[in-house]
Amino acid sequence: MPADEHSPEFLRGWEAALRAAGDWHDSKAKRALVLAKRSRFPKNLEREAELHKDAAEAVLTLSPDDV
Repeated sequence: MPADEHSPEFLRGWEAALRAAGDWHDSKAKRALVLAKRSRFPKNLEREAELHKDAAEAVLTLSPDDV
């Protein structure tokens, strides 16, 4: 379906879903960094935080036409 055929309701829901997914990944990244500070082996948690940070940025680039 071309972008101009998406209803306003769908687009509002799409944007809300992207924000929610981005916020979830941001939250997971922050949590992993906090745990890394308390851990004896922080590298894995730091990598996890980086992965979630990258995912939060990537999810914002999705378009309704991608699905």
